[in-house]
Amino acid sequence: MKGTVGELGEFGLIRELTSRLTSTPAVRLGPGDDAAVVSAPDRRVVASTDILLEGRHFRRDWSTAYDVGRKAAAQNLADIAAMGAVPTALLLGLVVPAELPASWPVELMDGLRDECQVAGAAVVGGDVVRGDTITVSITALGDLRNHEPVTRAGAQPGDVVAVTGWLGWSAAGHAVLSRGFRSPRAFVEAHRRPEPPYHAGPAAAGLGATSMTDVSDGLIADLGHIADASKVRIDIRSGDVDVPSQMNDIGQAVGVDPLQWVLNGGEDHAIVATFPPDVKLPARWKVIGEVLNPSALPQVTVDGAPWTSKGWDHFGDNGDAE
Repeated sequence: MKGTVGELGEFGLIRELTSRLTSTPAVRLGPGDDAAVVSAPDRRVVASTDILLEGRHFRRDWSTAYDVGRKAAAQNLADIAAMGAVPTALLLGLVVPAELPASWPVELMDGLRDECQVAGAAVVGGDVVRGDTITVSITALGDLRNHEPVTRAGAQPGDVVAVTGWLGWSAAGHAVLSRGFRSPRAFVEAHRRPEPPYHAGPAAAGLGATSMTDVSDGLIADLGHIADASKVRIDIRSGDVDVPSQMNDIGQAVGVDPLQWVLNGGEDHAIVATFPPDVKLPARWKVIGEVLNPSALPQVTVDGAPWTSKGWDHFGDNGDAE
């Protein structure tokens, strides 16, 4: 597409964006009216929202607009799945400069649409406005399908801790990109386009998961949220956490212990959950630890000892990184 957003105009841009969308049976009324209508058979709607700001959450020299769309959708739809719900719909709030090439928001929408299709959801509406910095705001909706939500507050001493999905891949990809490289490609792509195991969330709820979250801020940090909410201690066995050989190679090349990426790297959006010890877990789940009574404050330990490195914090020292 030629021209800029300013040349296309607000309504021309909206027409271009909505013309690329697909729908699902859950969407009763899609874009084009004052609001969308999405069916909620459960009579409860699970909702999550997130914001991506250019320069803080993505860089255009590292990621295409399509990549940003896939990532923006994935990180919100993963939150829905981590509650044990099925993603149904997504809303977009978009701030863009007038001089931005019109192809950029169009490709962004293609990424949002395609990631929604992976999760079984659809983009149902949103808003666009002119601004100085590209900002992508996403609201995702989901349906519990008559199950209770799986929160962070239900872990019990004696439960096992299990994870499904990738850990540390996005952080390793970020390290590669930060040093001006574009390979190994699998890790770079994991940073650009995370692949959350959407179906594992509702499946875990069906298996009796007592608590659950997606790994967005880092495994230790996100398990820390469960420990705090459940008033327990969680101990991770480092030997049971997968560290791929190629990640070891990257770590050696850049001087980083890859276990740091696995335990502290966020944005993979793997799903980690706690289960009663007698639950038979499918092969996709890897047991990596256990839930214990808190010895003092609720906390997460690794091999019985405190782990001091921090995960992602938007208002901490790492909040200015991409």
